[in-house]
Amino acid sequence: MQGLHLSDQVDDDPCTLVSTTWLAAHLNDSDLRLLDASWFLPTDRRNPRAEFEAAHIPGARFFDIEAVADSNAGLPNMAPPPALFASRMRALGLGDGQQFVIYDSAGVFSAARAWWMFRMMGKRAVAVLDGGLPKWQAEHRITTATPAPIRDRHFTVAPDAARTMDVTAVARASKLGTHTIIDARAPDRFAGAAPEPRPGLRGGHIPGAINVYFKDLLQPNGTMKPPAALRALFDAAGVDLRRPVITTCGSGVASAVLVLALERIGVTDHSLYDGSWAEWGMFADLPIAKGQS
Repeated sequence: MQGLHLSDQVDDDPCTLVSTTWLAAHLNDSDLRLLDASWFLPTDRRNPRAEFEAAHIPGARFFDIEAVADSNAGLPNMAPPPALFASRMRALGLGDGQQFVIYDSAGVFSAARAWWMFRMMGKRAVAVLDGGLPKWQAEHRITTATPAPIRDRHFTVAPDAARTMDVTAVARASKLGTHTIIDARAPDRFAGAAPEPRPGLRGGHIPGAINVYFKDLLQPNGTMKPPAALRALFDAAGVDLRRPVITTCGSGVASAVLVLALERIGVTDHSLYDGSWAEWGMFADLPIAKGQS
């Protein structure tokens, strides 16, 4: 494509990440289902559903991360029971045998969380749109306010329990050093130098964790860095990718960006700590570390 900078190019993979060019070419495929999974921190004071209803990529349905969650967990954004996930996806007109593409209005952020949930539920043909809605709009591609027609479909799940880890398992891994724990939060939150956006949480990080800020995985235009640059970033941070990886963040959203990056460089032995700091920082009997180490 003429005029395309090298940094804008992506090795399209319908199981991890696809470009806006790829999506434009496949937008009318009968088996493609497009989802807007935009989500914001409470401090952002933005309404993702209202923004979706005002303008979205044609054919997209709104994936509500807060609604597609376990409401009984007592923690934000926890992965839902398989039956609930399947029910919510059927209601969006999603079905077996389809290719799913997920985007968000930040670039690569909450779309990765929705992608991770699909993967946890056994779906492989699911990808994040690289650069998301901002890149799509920057290229003057069409958006609409018209809702997509929805027809109920059969949607089956095959949950992979190894893709998520609870607080007991993470505490054991931290104590014994059996896993590499990567924290996706901003450096000042990781260090305990900045307050958490959710009140009542202690500051700091899980002992033994390494900080890789999820935004450092992205380029200035919001797209994900190429695999070679991603691997170099993990190496520079001192991340040992020979051991199983646990990703964590504030509430399980940004940590999914780490998972997506790991998959892009061929690292598949990973789990996401779903409770993340929203859980760990809440309990006084769990150890914490401060600073950058």
